[in-house]
Amino acid sequence: MDPVRIAIIGMGKIARDQHVPAIEGNKAFSIAATVSPHDGGLPDIPHLKSLDALLEEGPAVDAVALCTPPQVRYELAATALRRGIHVFLEKPPGATLSEVGAMESIAAKTGVTLFAAWHSRFAAGVAPARAWLAERKIEKVSIIWREDVRVWHPGQAWIWEPGGLGVFDPGINALSIVTHILPRPFFLTEATLVLPENRAAPIAADLHFKDTAGAPIHMDLDWRQTGPQSWDIIVETDAGTLKLANGGAVLTLPSGTDHSEDIEYPGLYHRFATLIGGGRSDVDRAPLRLVADAFLRGRREITDAFYD
Repeated sequence: MDPVRIAIIGMGKIARDQHVPAIEGNKAFSIAATVSPHDGGLPDIPHLKSLDALLEEGPAVDAVALCTPPQVRYELAATALRRGIHVFLEKPPGATLSEVGAMESIAAKTGVTLFAAWHSRFAAGVAPARAWLAERKIEKVSIIWREDVRVWHPGQAWIWEPGGLGVFDPGINALSIVTHILPRPFFLTEATLVLPENRAAPIAADLHFKDTAGAPIHMDLDWRQTGPQSWDIIVETDAGTLKLANGGAVLTLPSGTDHSEDIEYPGLYHRFATLIGGGRSDVDRAPLRLVADAFLRGRREITDAFYD
């Protein structure tokens, strides 16, 4: 079978650091083109300024990976889906729940694959954590997701705008893991969002959830962390404590700790190829729904202005 010809739309840091090597390492795909109005693309690969230009001028593609900011994601996805092109959505899948639902409807009507790709779910420790927790009683969950925005998102103005999610851009990674590994659904009970006076999105957030059996879940998000960064999930159970560290890559169980290599984006593209081959889609809106709940129910606090 010939490889799926894929175009990368949006050539920022995540595309270059993660998508390009993952695609090049997967025989099911070949990079047919790149698209960006600002970036120059890759050596020896056709590069165009817009998706419309790609569709009009070629080369032909079977799939696109949308690595743009979420605020412009819907129109690109809808255009591709209506042309019978499979779509890979970098996280978050869109700027609103409604537009993600609209994408699903278009994909279902056209019969092509739509994949909302939560990369942190493919971290090495996540699958074994899910299996270990499946038959445990959850007593308490703590999520600590603290990083330095100046290190991870330098100069990215879009992330501070409505739809950019602010500190929930990394925080949604934690929610994508927790919604996947916990055996019961959970929901928000209260939240505080801390917004710089010159920004439209939060720089920090404190959130409280509980699952349907009443187990408390606390989430601490902050973009002002300096020094060591924290991407940890701690689950206390009747059989001891589970900890996922380094964004899900390091799993510690009562029996010991497992350190594994980075498999997130290779895992995503393996999943995308499987979905295309089976004529199926995979669009889980649960992490984005919890973020939307935080914006809907959370109290706002204003803090000092933030500058890059």
